[in-house]
Amino acid sequence: MAVAFALAIIAFLYASVGHAGATGYIAIFALANYSATLIKPLALILNIAVASVGCWNFLRAGHFPEPKFAALYGLSVPAAFIGGSLNLPGLWFEKIVGVLLLLSGLCLVEKPKDPINLQHVQLPLLFLAGGLLGLLAGFTGTGGGIFLTPLLLFTRWCNTRGAAAVSVLFILLNSLAGFAGLLLSKPTAAAELLRGPMLLWLPIVFISGALGSRLGSSYWPVKWIRYTLALVLAIAGCKLLGIHWYS
Repeated sequence: MAVAFALAIIAFLYASVGHAGATGYIAIFALANYSATLIKPLALILNIAVASVGCWNFLRAGHFPEPKFAALYGLSVPAAFIGGSLNLPGLWFEKIVGVLLLLSGLCLVEKPKDPINLQHVQLPLLFLAGGLLGLLAGFTGTGGGIFLTPLLLFTRWCNTRGAAAVSVLFILLNSLAGFAGLLLSKPTAAAELLRGPMLLWLPIVFISGALGSRLGSSYWPVKWIRYTLALVLAIAGCKLLGIHWYS
């Protein structure tokens, strides 16, 4: 039950900012001594569940920005599919990304409000960013939102809720593609995972994610969302840096 409770907390926090919780799930499963071969697919399945309900809440609330942001998904899905069939990146890579996430969280704490003016972005840049982040999402076993949201906010391409709406759909599509890539390399993975504790964890994270995304999309002020996102980035950064905040 301790694992289920921890997963519920992670799902709620991440969903409130348009994420799905993969990096938090990975840390929890590592703490629970799950094998490395199980952690990635487990995180992806839970990610898909939370991102699905997050999409419903954020998109239904009308927070998706201009239609051109759909260009982010053009290359991200095939790139995530390729990344899902690859091994996890080297230790040096994880450390660099971890530091960047921690710095991003710190910047959000210092700037808790949306910018007055947003910046214009060209379609080719959106395609390129989507492809690179999709590949990163696939081989890290995440949906990529943990990387996309800071990019959207710090470039001022989106406001806070707009970035959440773009990111949660990005996460859902890339998690599905990453899981498909994983199944390609290990066709029996789904049958091995969708049983036992997963039958309890799935409804728990779905309900927690539904509550978190509902609050984030419709009720919480922007300051709360940015502070929560800073916490989420800190959790993800610590995980990548090997800092055992969860011990």
